[in-house]
Amino acid sequence: MKHCNESDDRASRLTVPSACATALALAILLAHPVYADEVSVPPVPGNIQVSTTNTPYLVGHATGTQNYVCLPTATGFKFTLFTPEATLFNENGKQIITHYFSPNPDEAGNVVRATWQSRDTSTVWGSVGPNDSSSDPAFVKPGAIAWLKVTVVGSEEGPSGGDKLTQTTFIQRLNTNGGLAPATGCASPSDVGHEAFVPYTADYFFYKEKNRDR
Repeated sequence: MKHCNESDDRASRLTVPSACATALALAILLAHPVYADEVSVPPVPGNIQVSTTNTPYLVGHATGTQNYVCLPTATGFKFTLFTPEATLFNENGKQIITHYFSPNPDEAGNVVRATWQSRDTSTVWGSVGPNDSSSDPAFVKPGAIAWLKVTVVGSEEGPSGGDKLTQTTFIQRLNTNGGLAPATGCASPSDVGHEAFVPYTADYFFYKEKNRDR
């Protein structure tokens, strides 16, 4: 005949190891906290690395088009980028940023620059230096636009005080697919003015100074 205390003992033997395991897991979590906003940047070519005084704080997964127009050049005709049109999403598929070209109010003459605007309407403008792009085949897929390091040259809070992006110092465009200008369709005077909207995807990594609190 089974005694009641036998059942209680068995329950105790099962409960104690489970409790220990839970306590151990909690201790590990407290010792090595996991932050929801941690951003992991893939390896990149040396010339587009961001200095270690900056840290990535945000990533957006972009889907859109690179928009080109056929224009005359000194040597003939060429498709020239006149704006990207892209939407950036977070890991949960929520729209967080739009990307396009617009005048930068922080520069004399309102120079047209690559622009990123957050949902809180904070905005940054960026410039790509002469050596801040890479099509290294060890990193960049065939047929994809270059990877970039973009230096922020202007920022603006939103009308209601939104400031998510104003802390940004650099932006990297990585993991690109598609987006290259067409190889045909821009070869004669009759082609001038023709536009091409080329689909692309990319990941944009936003950096801030390490000593920024947020």
